Amino acid sequence: MPEQEQEQEQQLQGQEQRQPHEQGRRRAPRTAWAAQAGVFLTVALAAAGMCGALQPATGIPPEVLQLTQFGPAVAVAAVALLWPGRIRQRLAGTLPTRERAGAAAGRRAALLLTPVLITALCAGGSLLTSGSLPVTGPRAFAHPFALVVAAQLLGACAEEIGWRCYLQPLLRTRFGPVTASALVGVVWGLWHVPVLAQEPAFAAGFLLATTAMSVILGLALEGVRSNRLLLAGGFHTLINLGMLYVTDETAAATAPMLLLGAASLAAALPWIAAARRTAHAAPDKIIVTTAPGAR
Repeated sequence: MPEQEQEQEQQLQGQEQRQPHEQGRRRAPRTAWAAQAGVFLTVALAAAGMCGALQPATGIPPEVLQLTQFGPAVAVAAVALLWPGRIRQRLAGTLPTRERAGAAAGRRAALLLTPVLITALCAGGSLLTSGSLPVTGPRAFAHPFALVVAAQLLGACAEEIGWRCYLQPLLRTRFGPVTASALVGVVWGLWHVPVLAQEPAFAAGFLLATTAMSVILGLALEGVRSNRLLLAGGFHTLINLGMLYVTDETAAATAPMLLLGAASLAAALPWIAAARRTAHAAPDKIIVTTAPGAR
């Protein structure tokens, strides 16, 4: 009996000695997650500020391309330099790959039709509230429409490689799809610092819009394992073009921005309902590969 008690005591001591190391291993992914998110957000904000300061010197009109949009792309590059072993998993599915056609094809189509719905809701709301629709013709700008579209897509992809291709999968390792998407949307909205200088109702409408649109993008891309960057960039571009040519959300007016927020929320509700119906489906491959401890 004394020998058995001594063996049990030695086993307990060994477990106590191993426990801090095991706890450290469990805590390490959480620390790494927080560090990566912190570095990404800090660099994205700083890089956007510097790019915005350089905009006047370049002579590029803001309605064609805003250089601040390259902030998230710079942040992804910074994170890749600091954590090169994880960046490939984080960006899984960003570029086109061979993917079996299926339900994801329908989700892609629905995703790209949603900005059209949001713009239509904004236009309808404007007609109901003001009796007019401030449509801007493609010839109103000094630059060809094709150039504006290409530049808008470039800028949108520079943002989306950070928001939806990197930060969204990173937050999905800790949160559910709706929560992670909403958090990205809040960060996305707050990243537009000049918006916060507007009156509170304008800023609230803008934050509601970015959060709702981020939930749409996050849920739509949850099951898509290929070409995520172009899909998110295409959605973003269509929203920007709708704001630029069809409605008046680009002006510093409160009513159009509140309409954009309400329209985005209305468009997000069907996506949330659909996500609840498929909540028990198999986990997304990208989330599995980027989960803590994945190799």
